[in-house]
Amino acid sequence: MTADPVELQPKQKPKAIGRLTNKLTKEMLWIYILRLLQERPHYGYEIKELVTKKFGFSPATVSGYAIIYRLIKDGLIAEQKNTDSPRKYYMITDHGRQAMQAAKEFLEHTIATVFDATK
Repeated sequence: MTADPVELQPKQKPKAIGRLTNKLTKEMLWIYILRLLQERPHYGYEIKELVTKKFGFSPATVSGYAIIYRLIKDGLIAEQKNTDSPRKYYMITDHGRQAMQAAKEFLEHTIATVFDATK
C-alpha cells in the first residue's frame, strides 16, 4: 500500500517543485509516449489526448509530434502501415521496450538513492 502524495497549498509549494514537475512531465514526454504505445499502436493526436487523460498534463501538439519524429529517428517507435486509415499509427519497437526498461531501472535507482533518507 502506498501513501498518498503530499499536497502542498499553492503558497507553500516551492518553485523547485514546479520545475521538477515540468522536467518529469513535459520535458520527459518520450517516456509517456512509449508507455502508451506499450498498450497498442496510436496515432499522433490520440497520443496527445491520452497523455492528458491518463497522466494529467497536456503537452503542446507540436511538442508531441517533434518527440514522435525523434523517437522514430532513434528507432524507439515505428510507423505502422495501415491501409484502412489515412492516419499514421505508431508502435513501440523492441529497442523502445528496452529503452523503457532502462529508464525504469534508472528512475528506480535514482529514487532509492536520492530519497533514501526521506521518510
